[in-house]
Amino acid sequence: MKSRVTKAVFPVAGLGTRFLPATKAMPKELLPIIDKPIVQYAVEEAVAAGITELIFVTGRNKRAVGDHFDANLELEAQLIAKGKTELRDMVRNIVPEGVACIFLRQPEPLGLGHAVLCAEPAVGDNPFVVLLADDLMQGETLPTTSLLRAFARKPQTVLSVSEVAPEDVSKYGILRAGVEDADGLITVEGIVEKPKPEDAPSRLASFGRYVFTPEVFTLLRGLAPGAGGEIQLADAIDHLARQGKVAAITNPSRRYDCGSKFGYLTAIVDHAIADPTYRDAFAALLRERLADLDKG
Repeated sequence: MKSRVTKAVFPVAGLGTRFLPATKAMPKELLPIIDKPIVQYAVEEAVAAGITELIFVTGRNKRAVGDHFDANLELEAQLIAKGKTELRDMVRNIVPEGVACIFLRQPEPLGLGHAVLCAEPAVGDNPFVVLLADDLMQGETLPTTSLLRAFARKPQTVLSVSEVAPEDVSKYGILRAGVEDADGLITVEGIVEKPKPEDAPSRLASFGRYVFTPEVFTLLRGLAPGAGGEIQLADAIDHLARQGKVAAITNPSRRYDCGSKFGYLTAIVDHAIADPTYRDAFAALLRERLADLDKG
């Protein structure tokens, strides 16, 4: 097994039912945050961390994801003909030179664990990072960079985690956490999927960024279906944790749950406010709308 992580897996086969009818024909991963699709943020995070192989696990009706990251020579030619060189460069450089895209199919929607297992032919005997595009991250340091730094210190499964409110623990996989070392690496003794608040072993929740060693594939192949009749990635992580092979680090960035409508709206608002092109006009619009509500 190599010690350097160069491969990233993006499970993008989900149906996106919470965003119907918008996702009837368009993959939810291509829903835009202003002018950039959600999945592109995850790809840029991976590339910034040094990843050079992007492995997309797709499903039915997800061809558009591949099209987004592929060349579009006709569009580029039209942009050049109209003198729109900057737009041409933006389209051309969605995937930087030296970064490869690989697309694999998940034949049936059998869960996140199964989707990760579908990536095995492209991952091989190498460590890899998994990024869930629904979890959009914003900050100076993003979790994939932090995960790979932690993995370089100690090659094992590492989770990105954040503390959640007591009333929210039933939404996530919650850690049975051990000690934290001087570098911020937390020992993980187990993970409980969506516990009741009174049964939660902590308030540390695992979100959509993970780095794995290839042994996770062996575990996933042997797992019986879990919750919802699906192969659960959390079950494989729990098995590894019970063997003392899992650690966690605190997510250094802000997370937006773009799998929910309110989280998606929040991401759009915050990105608009942070963008100097839109900030002033958008802030003025928000103030105007809030004033209208107060009057109303």
